[in-house]
Amino acid sequence: MKVRFRYRIYPNRPQRLMLAKTFGCARVVYNDAIRLRQERYKQGEKINDTELQKRVITQAKLTVEREWLSEVASVPLVQSLQDAHLAFRNFFRSLKGARKGHKVGFPKFKKKHSAQSIRFTTNGFSVKPNSVYLAKIVCVRVKWSRELPSDPSSVTIIKDAANRYFGSFVCEVDPIALKAIDDGVGIDLGLTTFATLSTGEKVLSPKPLARSLKRLRLAQKRFSRKVKGSNRRELARRKVARIHARIKDQRTDFLHKLSTRIVRENQAIILEDLNVSGMIKNRKLARAISDAGWYSFRQMLEGKSIRYGRDFQVISRWEPTSQRCSACGQLGGKKPLNVREWTCLHCGTIHDSPSETLRERDINAAINIQVAGGHSETENGRGGKRQTGSPAAADEASTLGLVEQLRLFG
Repeated sequence: MKVRFRYRIYPNRPQRLMLAKTFGCARVVYNDAIRLRQERYKQGEKINDTELQKRVITQAKLTVEREWLSEVASVPLVQSLQDAHLAFRNFFRSLKGARKGHKVGFPKFKKKHSAQSIRFTTNGFSVKPNSVYLAKIVCVRVKWSRELPSDPSSVTIIKDAANRYFGSFVCEVDPIALKAIDDGVGIDLGLTTFATLSTGEKVLSPKPLARSLKRLRLAQKRFSRKVKGSNRRELARRKVARIHARIKDQRTDFLHKLSTRIVRENQAIILEDLNVSGMIKNRKLARAISDAGWYSFRQMLEGKSIRYGRDFQVISRWEPTSQRCSACGQLGGKKPLNVREWTCLHCGTIHDSPSETLRERDINAAINIQVAGGHSETENGRGGKRQTGSPAAADEASTLGLVEQLRLFG
């Protein structure tokens, strides 16, 4: 399997200037390819990939308008053109319904002021002990935080909005089979408590955006007051970008550490399929949901499970994990988010009680997620069999809080 390894690189001033030229040339080639395809499409004609490469790279270098394309290496230009091919291919496959995932829109033009990236293949770079050699850029210093497992097939040079440079190497690695264990875990994701495990463990959310929101607002306010095009505005923009970069790094570090620990400690990992894109439309919870990073956590768990030989499963989003009692398996009706404690009308199990012998609402959902995935480790050995509650069991009283239920049922 192929894995990416990302390292911080530190180009000097001449190398930064050359990288800026390469970023710009690759961006122009990408935009020219999209523009030429649009023009041919309006004329009712098609252009193949070979002809497109001749027009936007080979022949363009001979013109006065694009002669500066010869100043940079040709490998990133060809790779940028390949990215344009892939963007159109994904767009048409998405229209036909042949591509999995969300619908992909028509390829957009790349912008000058956003994050920049270029890609070198094996004939355009080589790895050195303390640096990486890039064609026409010479050796760029790299901070090797760990060794590469094999010879990389490509490297992507990235410049983010905070003016930091990274090298992302793609290497072929063999799956690492960890020692098989019998433990399985169901994970219920939340906001205040990021993850509740079926074992009873709760992992609090670090909330990196919420912790830095005051500082971010102040930096954005100062940025908005600067004159457009001035040097002070650029300095203010970098400060905002550095805050965003720090928030992202904190979130990514937390997700990587948690996902690695869960994969190492459990043989089977079961998650619930959450409609994150739909939940973000709730204006009251959109910021908190985006700050949590649920989808990134799911991707990390899935990738690491494949690499380390673990079983990863995602159950349906329509599974009533919060409505079902994990002790007896009966449904208790819908419960809004503000209802944090309830009592099962069938077996009398109290959920969200401070007592360790009773079940908590989020732990109840995590256990149900684990059972829905075919891995049962409940206290009463209920297993994967479920029974549908009678119409009377789905009474609205079971959705009330603990105090209201005690008042009604004595």
